[in-house]
This record gives sequence, structure tokens and C-alpha cells, in this order.
Amino acid sequence: MAKLIFTSADLAAWRARITRPAGPLGAASRAVQRKINAIIPEKVHAAVTAAMQGMTRAILTGADFATASPLRGASLEEREAKVRAAIDGWKKAAGAEGGVAGAGGFLLAAADFPLLMSFKLKLLFEIAALYGHDGGVLSERLYILHIFELAFSDAEHRVRVLEAMDDWDTRPHPADLADFDWRAFQQQYRDHIDLAKLAQLLPVVGAPVGAVVNWRLTAHLGETAMMAYRMRWLAAQGQGGAA
Repeated sequence: MAKLIFTSADLAAWRARITRPAGPLGAASRAVQRKINAIIPEKVHAAVTAAMQGMTRAILTGADFATASPLRGASLEEREAKVRAAIDGWKKAAGAEGGVAGAGGFLLAAADFPLLMSFKLKLLFEIAALYGHDGGVLSERLYILHIFELAFSDAEHRVRVLEAMDDWDTRPHPADLADFDWRAFQQQYRDHIDLAKLAQLLPVVGAPVGAVVNWRLTAHLGETAMMAYRMRWLAAQGQGGAA
């Protein structure tokens, strides 16, 4: 067996870090977001949820998401070298696109949202294949959605997501994407990135802000995906990934 480049203790430390309750500033920000969400009419929430679900489902099932074959026969070290290269490539693409969108005013900045979502999901499909998983299988697509949630949610929601991801390969899974909690998915994602993406609309600074924000969001997603697939790798080795 190849020598692991991480341990179960590393994963436990990561889980503790990402599920740690928010500090005073983060809690205050979250409280404001919840008040705003409470003011927004239910029909608006429903419309946003439907749009987010439709867009994400279209990306997940689109013809351009013919995924690469799962990588077989490679060591973990070889896989992760390829994963890091993939993350680096998508960071650069997302950063360049964010800079162009930020320089183009409101319309281009608005168009950046679905395009960045597409970049992020394509990165997750590529990472899944590099760790040896088939992105064409529904259960893997659900896992990819959970990784997305894990990266772009508050600590309270991340606890629930991690619980759903533990022992993934030995538990039953929904038979349809409709069973996924799309309302929580879109609201957590929107709340997580709203402030950062709003700065992209500002004149003059929009371009550099857009580039940096997209770069960092993509980097964070890639790192989260690596840890999520490490959980499954350890579980497959009989070492477990839960804290």
C-alpha cells in the first residue's frame, strides 16, 4: 500500500476546523443574512430555488458533462498531483473569467454566476475521476453536490452535510436528484458568496476583485474536495474518516 500523505488525525483536525461555530463577526453577519431572508417573500425564495435547481441540474446532466473515465491503478500520491494540477488550471480560468466579468459592469457580472458555477462543478467532476470515482453515477453526483455544500455553507449546515457524507460508499442513496435539498443548497451558497460577489459590481475595482474572488472560491472548493475524497479513501482502507 502506498504511504498516505495524510492521516486520520489530519482529517479529524479539518472536520473540527470547518464545523467550529462562527466567531462574533461571522455570527453577526449570519444573523443579518437570516433577517434579510425572512423579509424576502416566500415566492421569491421559491423562484430562486427553482432557478438554482434548474441551472445546477442542467449543468450536472448536460452533454458537456460527459465525464472522464475514473483513473485506475494510480497511487494516492499520483492522483493528488493530478488533482492539484486540475485545481490550479481551473483557478486560473475562473480568475481570468472573473476579471473580465468584473470589468464589464452589471450584465457581465451577473452572467459570471452560472459560468463560475459551471467551472466549479466541472472541477469537481474532474477531481472525482482522478480519485477513481465515476461522475456519471447518480450517487457520485450527489456526493459532488455535498462537496459543494461543504465548501459554501455555514458551520451549522456543514455539520449536517458531513454526517450525510460519512460512510458514503456503504449507505443507500436517493434514486433521483429531486430528493436533494435544493432550497438549503441555493440559500447557503447565495449567503456565502453574496458579499464577495457584490464587490465585483463596483466600478474600477470590479475587475481585480472579480479575479481574486473567483480564484479564491475555486481554490477553496478544490481543497474541500480533496479532503472529502480523502475521507472516502481512508474509509475504503478501513481506517474511517469520521471524527
